[in-house]
Amino acid sequence: MEGIDVIRVWTYITANEGFLRRTIDYASFMMTAVPAALSVRNVDIIVATSPQLFTPSAACLAGLFKRRPYVFELRDLWPESIRAVGAMKSSRILDALEGLELFLYRRAEHVVSVSPAFKKNLIHRGISANKISVTTNGADLSRFRPIPRDAALAGELQLTGKTVVGYVGTHGMAHALHTVLETAERLKGEPAARDLCFMFLGDGAEKAALKRMATERNLDNVLFLDSVPRSEVARYWSLVDLAVIHLKKTPLFETVIPSKLFECMAMGLPVLHGVTGVSATIVSREGCGVLFEPENAIDLAEHLRELTANPARRQELSRCAREAAQRYDRAALAGEMLQTLEAICERRSPEETRKEAIAYDR
Repeated sequence: MEGIDVIRVWTYITANEGFLRRTIDYASFMMTAVPAALSVRNVDIIVATSPQLFTPSAACLAGLFKRRPYVFELRDLWPESIRAVGAMKSSRILDALEGLELFLYRRAEHVVSVSPAFKKNLIHRGISANKISVTTNGADLSRFRPIPRDAALAGELQLTGKTVVGYVGTHGMAHALHTVLETAERLKGEPAARDLCFMFLGDGAEKAALKRMATERNLDNVLFLDSVPRSEVARYWSLVDLAVIHLKKTPLFETVIPSKLFECMAMGLPVLHGVTGVSATIVSREGCGVLFEPENAIDLAEHLRELTANPARRQELSRCAREAAQRYDRAALAGEMLQTLEAICERRSPEETRKEAIAYDR
């Protein structure tokens, strides 16, 4: 792919539902990735990304066998996020997973966190600040940028002339999207919201339940769409007038920065942001959206009334979003990540590597 050799391995693929089947999915990758990694020659460094821990476990094992440093790229605090959404009740298993999590942080040569709050969390739990850096998510500005509404797609989806409130992404337990449906129900029938349509694009463990809820409540102002290829996402974003980002109201999610925030910035979309903490600070600082209380449909409905009645305000938020996107260019952030990896390789002298190899052999 673009000059990069990609080695694909067999994994047991399952839908985003069911803890046991998902665990088998993740574990199967670890079991096949380690042997595949051993066949790769001239390795300088091994990088693994979370949230689930089987990928960094594979990297840790490959690093031991190949006597090379491994870097843990931290995209989510897992398994703490499992506790937060109540996806698993067994605290004994979760405690064991947290023990593995801390071991992987300590064993890593370096941890690259996508949120400064994650770094604070790790330091509080005893991980040295010197081995943690922060490189946030960003947007691919070559793919996501302000574009005219796709008239053909709008006609196909019967959205012509509609003001579209869009949610694009995973429909999971963490996202508590019933709040957005409750908002749609509150606004249904209001004269000022007559042309308002709530569009949900994506998939996830909660999607079937959300569709049932919309049907039971006769929400004819709601449209559910299946996931589309990554290359098509910008077309669907072009239909959106106001983007919704939402997570369940829990302290853990105060530390996360949803990656879709940067896509919204790049598309020039005003954001209705139902997440507190670090990401809310970004939205406020950049002036690219308005904040509402998570899981508060009344608050979200009120902000929607205000913004649909105020086109000038929406234009100002859009302008700020476009300007902010330039500060979160994924190409620049990738360069920052590359510098981090190069620095790790440079500070590991041949003598240090030789000593580690001798110790390993013993």
